[in-house]
Amino acid sequence: MIGHISDFGLAKILSGERPNYSTNESSSLGVRGTIGYAPLEYGMGSELSTNGDVYSYGILLLEMLTGKRPTNERFKEGLSLHNFVKAALPDRVVEIIDPILLQESVRGGTAADIILNENNLGNDMHLKCLNSIFEIGLTCSTESPSERMDMSNVITKLCSIRDKLLIQLGYVVVFELCMLLNQQVIMSSLS
Repeated sequence: MIGHISDFGLAKILSGERPNYSTNESSSLGVRGTIGYAPLEYGMGSELSTNGDVYSYGILLLEMLTGKRPTNERFKEGLSLHNFVKAALPDRVVEIIDPILLQESVRGGTAADIILNENNLGNDMHLKCLNSIFEIGLTCSTESPSERMDMSNVITKLCSIRDKLLIQLGYVVVFELCMLLNQQVIMSSLS
């Protein structure tokens, strides 16, 4: 199964188009949403809700970070993408993250290099931010609809993470410029 854009916003789409439509009634559409992305309560007959949309978003976020679909063969017998991520955080984020993202976050380093240097993980802003994004995905995809994060809070937290990364990037750029200027000063003093 592959998640589709139609998995997001089902509550608004179905209830907004037809005001007299009950989101709890059966339809010829069958299951509401794609397996793995639709919350458990939909399978039990609950009404469509924005909390269900938040769940779908959380699963998509976890999928993007791990590179694993919620329908992956690995997730059987009570193991789910949500539980897989939850068991790994916060100490083993390196083990579950999609290797492509990991390489990007360490600017070309390999997963083996990072695992060997685990003592430095706590200081790496990129991994801290990735861990925070995983936490958002977990909170959004929790089993209980009432415990899921509101999307306005999701946006606030994601913007905060983005800002932290941009500030760090700014410091890195300034540092690299200073190093380059220092090299230029040294070179000009030698000539």
